Amino acid sequence: MKKLLTLCLLFFFAMMQSWAQQDNADYVKANYDKIEQYITMRDGTRLFTSIYMPKDKSKSYPILLNRTPYTVAPYGADKFKQSLGNFPEMMKKGYIFVYQDVRGKWMSEGTFDDIRPTKTKENGHKIDESTDTYDTIDWLVKNLKNNNGKVGMYGISYPGFYSTASLIDSHPALKAVSPQAPVTDWFIGDDFRHGGALFLTDAFRFMYIFDAPRPKPITNEEGPKGFTLPSKDLYKFFMDNPTLSGLKNDYLSHTVKFWDNLEKHTTRDTFWMARTITEHLNAVKPAVMVVGGLFDAEDTYGAFETYKQIEQRNKKNNSILVMGPWYHGGWVRSEGDSFGDIRFGQKTSLEYQQRFELPFFEYYLKGEGKFDPAEATVFITGSNEWTSFDAWPVKNVKEKSFYLSAEGRLCDAPQDGTDSHVEYTSDPNKPVPFQEGTIVDRTREYMIADQRFVANRPDVLVFETDPLPEDLTMVGPIMADLHVSMTGTDADFIVKVIDVYPDSSSATSAIDEKIVMPNYQMLVRGEVLRGKFRNSFSKPEAFTPNEITPVKVTLPDVAHTFKKGHRVMVQIQHTWFPLVDRNPNQFMDIFKAKKEDFIKNTHRLYFDKEHPSKLTFSQL
Repeated sequence: MKKLLTLCLLFFFAMMQSWAQQDNADYVKANYDKIEQYITMRDGTRLFTSIYMPKDKSKSYPILLNRTPYTVAPYGADKFKQSLGNFPEMMKKGYIFVYQDVRGKWMSEGTFDDIRPTKTKENGHKIDESTDTYDTIDWLVKNLKNNNGKVGMYGISYPGFYSTASLIDSHPALKAVSPQAPVTDWFIGDDFRHGGALFLTDAFRFMYIFDAPRPKPITNEEGPKGFTLPSKDLYKFFMDNPTLSGLKNDYLSHTVKFWDNLEKHTTRDTFWMARTITEHLNAVKPAVMVVGGLFDAEDTYGAFETYKQIEQRNKKNNSILVMGPWYHGGWVRSEGDSFGDIRFGQKTSLEYQQRFELPFFEYYLKGEGKFDPAEATVFITGSNEWTSFDAWPVKNVKEKSFYLSAEGRLCDAPQDGTDSHVEYTSDPNKPVPFQEGTIVDRTREYMIADQRFVANRPDVLVFETDPLPEDLTMVGPIMADLHVSMTGTDADFIVKVIDVYPDSSSATSAIDEKIVMPNYQMLVRGEVLRGKFRNSFSKPEAFTPNEITPVKVTLPDVAHTFKKGHRVMVQIQHTWFPLVDRNPNQFMDIFKAKKEDFIKNTHRLYFDKEHPSKLTFSQL
């Protein structure tokens, strides 16, 4: 009976969603006219642009521009999007909505370049994404009737990168920009590389389709098709195809441009530096609202870093930060009351839309309403409350450290004595999985999921506090300062910070009533560092076998309260598969590694006063 009731509820919600989508589609057709237009850039390249103009011509409207590599479909002046803007209420507020296929994608002319470098005097480039944005805005304000001369930009993920690019030498009409989960740095912390390590599953599946050649402009119906797993098991697939060269030869022969670049540029060289958009965020003039999710599997790093760089590079700026408990785009793709098993006690996405995104554009593009938010507004999970800060990272907070011990505890002080350590083995041929069960896809929920499924593995070290006597709130970046030795010459270091629920927890899962929440190990933050980049992402260094070496792993910012009675846990491991490609445990070019190059590594982690391994964070 209960199962039948659940099925009925799911059917009801699906029907409600379908009716809402149809209402939105009807609204678009009834209230907007569509224009398809090629806009010519300064070098003569024409970019395909879809324009939705309000039918009501009694007043002027600001322009909201979204530039994307993911297609502006549907194509055809008589074919309309199902909804406009980031969420339905936005399209009902009265804007001219403009969508553009970026250079070299879909129906636009030209050659596409992933995270195209910004033009500078040094590189001599004539165009970049900033000039394409400038030229587009210039055409729009001069040619669209009933526009009020003010333009806003927004975009999630890759369109977030194009939003960020618009801030460089921006058009005078551009008044408000919201980079949301923006692609920012593909070597240090976004999408395809973290800490110099390749995010294998994401890079392979994305580039399989995204980087496929396009000899001429095409519609979405003509576009390339995605990869189909032969066994429905990603872990097995990548173990059966153990080398990066083999993956390229057997599966990526049709789409090798960016994969080849990944292979050619295995350090943070000029190729990657030229593609780091935050290096150019000087003299930012528009109002900026950076938005991101604390549990965004793709671009958590990008949101924080974009905001930080605007602040550091512009003494006078008008930028704010909003971070919520969301997955990638969850602030407009869900109600935000839960994610995975974890409940947040309120509809955070709906509050964000009404409190931030709508007022932001209404105020700066129309001069309507009030918009006076805090410098940073962040939802702190655990305590489940929106908190305002006058700076991010937060100022005037206490720095605290937990020291790791040989007994598996997190302590307030390092251990006494000398040569205190644990010894263990990591085998890349038996890698630690990154999520539970058969891995048929890289789920977005892995960012917050229960970690009990690996806690008992001998190649996963576990350290935890006693039950906390009072709430403990961590805000900002976390540093894992480790002292290690190993028999090999390289290794990956994966550090996970976890909230362990007490035995007495009355929490219930948001998605499955059968989930046991007492002793639940909620992942708060995890990150990887490829060990050879411990001192520099540009100049990798081999480890000297059996020599004690410091390794510092910086984890992206957090905002989480470990409640009274909970425990703080740290897990340390050396594989996270197939999320991250396997390290052969040898100092070498992994793109050239053969199957037999992947060898076991015997590790030691040290805890004594001369070599204290610890976790350091800011405590609110």
